[in-house]
Amino acid sequence: MTDSIDTEEEDRPVKPAMLRGWRGRCPNCGSGPLLKGYLTVRDSCPVCGEELFHHRADDGPAYLTILIVGHLMAPLLLFVFDRYRPDPLVLATGFVIGTVSLSLFLLPRLKGMLIGIQWAKRMHGFGTGDVEAA
Repeated sequence: MTDSIDTEEEDRPVKPAMLRGWRGRCPNCGSGPLLKGYLTVRDSCPVCGEELFHHRADDGPAYLTILIVGHLMAPLLLFVFDRYRPDPLVLATGFVIGTVSLSLFLLPRLKGMLIGIQWAKRMHGFGTGDVEAA
């Protein structure tokens, strides 16, 4: 019985789905927008009709954003302070702007990337039709 299910589902390549998600596009077709607004996942792709409502990234994108921004900005802060010794207010202002900007840039892209991985690996919850079938 599981053989028939496995043969019905074609393989979904992970790398293209991740790249499409990074660009904010539907992981299936690559044309339609993945998000509406800043971080809200669309219910379905307006181009190909792929259902997207069941994909949830939860805290993953925020964690990855903090991890990446922290690992980039902390050594840069140390280097700038050690090399140039700027006024503390200038240093703090520059790094607050840089940290917030980089975080706002990365957050929706990482969310799209994680949703692309979920789509490619079929890691989603029950859809409306799956409840009756189970």
